[in-house]
Amino acid sequence: MKFNAIILTLSLAAFSSSSQATEPHKINLPDMGDSSGTLISPAQEQELGAAFFRSVHRQLTINDDAEIDLYIQSMGQRLVAKSDEPANPFHFFVVLDNSINAFAGPGGYIGVNSGLLLLTGAESELASVMAHEVAHVTQRHLYRAFEAASRLSIPTAAAMLVAILIGTQSPALAQAALVAIQAGSVQFQINFTRDNEQEADRVGMQNLADANYDPRSMPTFFEHLQQSSRFYGKGIPEFLRTHPVTVSRVSDTRGRAEQYPYKQYPDSAAYLLTRAKLRVLTSEDSDNVLKYFKARETLGTKQQRAIARYGTGLAHLKKQQFNQAETIFRELQQQYPNQFQYSNAQAKTALESKQYNQALAFYKKALQRFPNNQAIKIDYISGLLKAGHPKTAKKTLQSLDERFRKRPLYFELLAQSYADLRQMAESHRYVAEYYYAVGDTKTAILQTRLAYKALPMDFYLKAILDERLRFFEDEERLRKENE
Repeated sequence: MKFNAIILTLSLAAFSSSSQATEPHKINLPDMGDSSGTLISPAQEQELGAAFFRSVHRQLTINDDAEIDLYIQSMGQRLVAKSDEPANPFHFFVVLDNSINAFAGPGGYIGVNSGLLLLTGAESELASVMAHEVAHVTQRHLYRAFEAASRLSIPTAAAMLVAILIGTQSPALAQAALVAIQAGSVQFQINFTRDNEQEADRVGMQNLADANYDPRSMPTFFEHLQQSSRFYGKGIPEFLRTHPVTVSRVSDTRGRAEQYPYKQYPDSAAYLLTRAKLRVLTSEDSDNVLKYFKARETLGTKQQRAIARYGTGLAHLKKQQFNQAETIFRELQQQYPNQFQYSNAQAKTALESKQYNQALAFYKKALQRFPNNQAIKIDYISGLLKAGHPKTAKKTLQSLDERFRKRPLYFELLAQSYADLRQMAESHRYVAEYYYAVGDTKTAILQTRLAYKALPMDFYLKAILDERLRFFEDEERLRKENE
């Protein structure tokens, strides 16, 4: 799903238009989004953001690979730590879509398409996009849209934002959203001024440099966008039509970037590994992606050759060629014991080939070396369930970070754990939470009602179900009233 006109198709390109280069010192520009001072409360913004994220799940394919999620969250939080509001909650996620886009929503929800990530030629280029989106949030450029959204129910406002943002992908949804807006006498639009864009560029570049990413990556990525847009013809992405990457924009950001001292910014292994995994995950032709990585196994630095081997191994795994994949990951794990992705891939290969005992042994060994790694824990939990150890899986789920416990995959794994333990009432309860998390409140209501009919049932669980059913039904009622 995506956010919207209301929220910022700003998608990444909204970067800025002309202006003179400034000194790279701390910038405190005025809050250009708050004209009236009548802003929604932080609690309302977070509620709208959570609803927005649920609606995103309903319309787009959101990455649930734990390694990719860990990487994008780590980069995002590194940038937020250098922003004007380091204590504010932000949530970063990858959309599995080959189109080039990035967007920011209420509550600090920032999405990056896999197509954009794969277009980047360096880690700092990806960071420049995310820094720009973070700046639009911290500088309150979205608040007028939030004020308009506050006149509607939370689920309706969230769905509206998403529908408008993905209008080019689903014209019917966008049209329905516009009709609903008119019926509600609410004007949903966001007009980023030149000052807004200039501020997001400047603040974003400053945060980029403070987080130890290359400020020159911003104009460099603009140039990549210019080059890539030449190949689209009439099918150019909507945000490149509405927010063209101009010569003046490249010149403006280039001038500011040159104010920073020059130095080398090597890509992290995590970035390169994430790109390799996304290339395999999003490819529709396993043979071609296998050829792509094989052709690069003898090129570049030692690290780049290892990454190519990793991509080759993932392609073999996707094609269920387990022996070839196992050989590659075993060798990589031996050569790079401190790179957890190789250990994780070796364990997953054993798991997918149904060598459950060996897979669990690999996961346990990896967790001994990387005890706090959430990605390994999540994959280990999946392995435990496949191997028939739901009790241990449930216990391990409870040790995950609080951030992950709100994700759909958490509820899905917990529901499966309870089902395997024959605790069907609890299983239906968490299946309901899963469907609510992906924006399907109607099915969440159905699953909650099924939980009442399941056994075992106690007073405490019934009280929880009563509260959740009222909540789901109230939200569904509000949604229907605003249709």
